[in-house]
Amino acid sequence: MTELTTVTLASNELHQLIQTKLEKAGLHSSHADEVAKHLTFADACGIHSHGAVRVDYYAERIAKGGVTLDPKTTFEKTGPSTGIFHGDNGVGQYVANEALKEAVQMVKESGVAVVGISKMSHSGALSYYVKQAAEQNLIGIAMCQSDPMVVPFGGSENYYGTNPIAFAAPRKEGAPIVFDMATTVQAWGKVLDARSKNKEIPDTWAVDKDGKPTTDPHKVHGLLPISGPKGYGLMMMVDILSGVLLGLPFGKRVSSMYDKISEGRNLGQLYILIDPSRFTDLEEFKEKIELTVADLHDIKPAEGFDQVYYPGEISVLNYEKSQAEGIEIEKNIYEYLKSDTVHFDQYGGKGAFAE
Repeated sequence: MTELTTVTLASNELHQLIQTKLEKAGLHSSHADEVAKHLTFADACGIHSHGAVRVDYYAERIAKGGVTLDPKTTFEKTGPSTGIFHGDNGVGQYVANEALKEAVQMVKESGVAVVGISKMSHSGALSYYVKQAAEQNLIGIAMCQSDPMVVPFGGSENYYGTNPIAFAAPRKEGAPIVFDMATTVQAWGKVLDARSKNKEIPDTWAVDKDGKPTTDPHKVHGLLPISGPKGYGLMMMVDILSGVLLGLPFGKRVSSMYDKISEGRNLGQLYILIDPSRFTDLEEFKEKIELTVADLHDIKPAEGFDQVYYPGEISVLNYEKSQAEGIEIEKNIYEYLKSDTVHFDQYGGKGAFAE
């Protein structure tokens, strides 16, 4: 009989395991609850790179003082539709969610809100935040910077991070459309996920220390931008809007996820929220989004495909399925979550790729 390598859990069970572990590391219950909601959501969507696989790292950073446990967060309104949420290096998911609340309040007053988050820790999958905006009949755009681990097009040294972008919009029926992407061929978390499963990665994702394509997730020295110069341009845009614009470290100056794990990361994130009712009839807008989805579904699929999906739809389907059938995670991660071990002391002092 083949030994099971994964475990299937109900959402509330996974959430509780994560929350308990983060509380043992030192995080307040309300903050740990928000992180657990986020990571459970990511795993439910099949975005395992931003799910429970991150708990060990978060627990180590929290336990070693790299997250402000009692952040003195403030919201600085800089104009009718602009503001900066100062996160004081609190745990990323909590800070990002509090900033989102301010942005939602602002967009309901002014029709558009551009809110930057200054000094925060890693905030996880951006889809979590823009989905919340879309559920309130808003268009949501989010982007954030990350530490340098990407070889720029034509270069041989890392400069930018994976610098993701996410977008969401409400529709007439069904869940909002949500699209979330790294500006690299794959996010670093996908490599981390491959390591946890002891699986190879495609040779188009990354290069080794000699700049050659690698399939070994443990030999990754630099990630590659999506579509070459186009992805390179997008990651520059994200870095400028979520770093330079907020007066934060940028490019190769962005703090390492692992190196100085006992210090705050001072990361930046940016929300752009739009109230579609300020531009068109809201119901008509939502009906057209619904029609867009229907049009895409009606397109004849190419050979080897069963259907055309809108960007991000697979994650939505994964989420719906997981609510009925449970969330699958790696057995070794499950065993860690239910153990008395707070963290494995394996990240601090390491480079961008935890080596």
